[in-house]
Amino acid sequence: MLDVAVVISGRGSNMEAIARAAQRPDSGYRVVRVIADRPEAGGLGRAAALGVPTSVVPVKKFSDRAAFEAALGAEIEASGARLVALAGFMRILSPQFVQRFEGRLLNIHPSLLPLYKGLDTHARVLAAREKHHGASVHYVTAELDGGPVLMRGQLLVRPNDTVESISARVHALEHIIYPHVCSLIATGRIEWRDGTVLIDGSPLIQPFLEENDADA
Repeated sequence: MLDVAVVISGRGSNMEAIARAAQRPDSGYRVVRVIADRPEAGGLGRAAALGVPTSVVPVKKFSDRAAFEAALGAEIEASGARLVALAGFMRILSPQFVQRFEGRLLNIHPSLLPLYKGLDTHARVLAAREKHHGASVHYVTAELDGGPVLMRGQLLVRPNDTVESISARVHALEHIIYPHVCSLIATGRIEWRDGTVLIDGSPLIQPFLEENDADA
């Protein structure tokens, strides 16, 4: 059983999806801690309702990023987690922190990476009149939104889509692919080995793909 810690800043809907999926007997993982950088993060209540232990590392308490990251890293290590899922965590982590947790740190981004790194992805996709949009789960590396992509969730952009409508559909897709990746790692199908990502024992060539055009 793979122990997972989820790190959040906000309402924690992806965290809840990961934690709920962990309750399935075939998930291969369990969420052992939800850690927030803000005491008012709504996801703390969601985690408590699911019986998941929570803790807060309040960023405002620390004088600089290095001190905050040292405390966050200590909290993760204390949880015993071997995999860390960033889920709506709104801070850029230093290369030093990323290196500390190399091969153990996941993130989800609302675009079909490597396209549309950074912010405001939904508006940028609509402005470019893209045919497809979605979300990507990737290992975190020092390059922002640049780590190896493990799974993409893809949907069609509809002619009448707005930022709000497509955001809702992408978010629903995130709730499918993020727990799926946690299970793929927990069951050994995805592995990080000395800086190389293996899928079913072979080097990663193409990420897994989930296509879903259902309403949110």
